[in-house]
Amino acid sequence: MKKRIDVYLSKNAEAASLAVFRIFFGIMMIWSIIRFWHNGWIESLYLEPKFHFSYYGFEWVKPFGNWTYLLFILCGLASILVLIGYKYRIAIVTFFLCFTYIELMDKTTYLNHYYFISILSFLLIFIPANAYFSVDAKLNPKKRFQFVPKWNVDAIKLLLAIVYVYAGLAKLNSDWLLDATPLRIWLPSKIDLPLIGELMGYRWVHYGFSWFGALYDLTIPFFLLYKPTRWVAFFFVVVFHVMTRILFNIGMFPYIMIVSSLIFFSSGTHHRILQFFATLLRINKSTFDNAIQFNLQPKLRKQLVYGTLTLFFSIQLLLPWRYLAYPGELFWTEEGYRFSWRVMLVEKAGYSQFKIVDGKSGKWFYVDNSDFLTPFQEKQMSFQPDFILEYAHYLKNHFESQGHENIEVYVESYVTLNGRRSTDYIDTTINLVEEKESFHHKKWIIPFKDDIKGI
Repeated sequence: MKKRIDVYLSKNAEAASLAVFRIFFGIMMIWSIIRFWHNGWIESLYLEPKFHFSYYGFEWVKPFGNWTYLLFILCGLASILVLIGYKYRIAIVTFFLCFTYIELMDKTTYLNHYYFISILSFLLIFIPANAYFSVDAKLNPKKRFQFVPKWNVDAIKLLLAIVYVYAGLAKLNSDWLLDATPLRIWLPSKIDLPLIGELMGYRWVHYGFSWFGALYDLTIPFFLLYKPTRWVAFFFVVVFHVMTRILFNIGMFPYIMIVSSLIFFSSGTHHRILQFFATLLRINKSTFDNAIQFNLQPKLRKQLVYGTLTLFFSIQLLLPWRYLAYPGELFWTEEGYRFSWRVMLVEKAGYSQFKIVDGKSGKWFYVDNSDFLTPFQEKQMSFQPDFILEYAHYLKNHFESQGHENIEVYVESYVTLNGRRSTDYIDTTINLVEEKESFHHKKWIIPFKDDIKGI
């Protein structure tokens, strides 16, 4: 076994593949930052809210007020440096830290593709994506390599495969396959689309999209890996992600997945792409063709990189299964739901009315959530138990600061899941002030009154 691993680690690949990936990654990230700024989301998501929902263990991560704009500027500058491959290692580390900090500032904004970008940028820290067709390689011949270890390219392929396959496995549930939900709830609202709009109301279309989506996610990495089917598979990658972008407002994710899929192509394709850029920018591409291979040195550094990436991929493979440690329906409790590539599987809405009670006198009053939360925050809070708990503790601290004593916080919460009737969500007899956030099961969530079969 060790011999096979050593043989694999000794194989090389063209560094052009990493160069193309680096360039498109940089372009996508610059576009994302500009888009975020242009749409006013920095202000509406991070500056306007009075309160920010935190990830457990990262409560210290908060916006910096107006200095938050500087964080986005730094992230954008790092993206530009990654794109051109200048001071690459510093640039990619800076991008990873800035982007991940932005992601952690408020979990209201959680999206799978934000998490994907964070872990992908972390992976790129350990990969010499600046070895070829970069400013670093142009300025310093010692950083110029035509070949890199094959595992550098395969690591990106593996991460993409994990995302797709886990997204496909998550779709193997009775709601998605047997009831076509939530697509049968969402698609009829798209009847005003040109050409295809009239089809969106048909049940067979809902089932077709559901089944094709599951099959696509489960198989597309393997069709991309297999050379005879690669171009056909890439055609479906483009069609699938363009369609999802047309039908659903999911930001940059479709474009990121399309350009990321280019990593599966042969080095010849990547050389042609780089030659296009070289011609456009009047760069002599042959300067980088020196037939030299990059190797990790010294041995301690090599062992550190191998160990870190082994741990990294172990976490990526195991983390999505953590929901098995919790009782109850995952879609209902959401315990172990995030960071598991469960993409667009749930149509969930709720209503949560908080009651502040004086534990001694029994006097009470209701809270107007709009006094403390933005509409988007209130919407997300209303059906996610960790949000509800954190908000309850915030209300306790707020009203204590106003002179109230003996505060107890209760909530009347009702949630609907994938078109089912709204039903009680949180035990109304539980004083949420006495409950603490942890990785333990939240026993105060009322059990789901239906059954969703599947993974």
